[in-house]
Amino acid sequence: MFDSCARCGAPSGALMVFDYSARSVWLEDLDGDVQPGAGHALCADHANRLTPPLGWTLTDRRTLSRLFAPLSVA
Repeated sequence: MFDSCARCGAPSGALMVFDYSARSVWLEDLDGDVQPGAGHALCADHANRLTPPLGWTLTDRRTLSRLFAPLSVA
């Protein structure tokens, strides 16, 4: 069973983790339940709209599935 989004309660698909001392926040794929203190579960909508506080950096480490494959040039 997966956790629900910390913001809206929808099924979660991403994990938001942050480091106060480094002033950074990052998103990772959610592979299972979130362990206490490991971060916050977010649905895809909230993860995609996440903006860090002013002066912080955001790194998206989630794997992306492409809608279209790149064309190979002969």
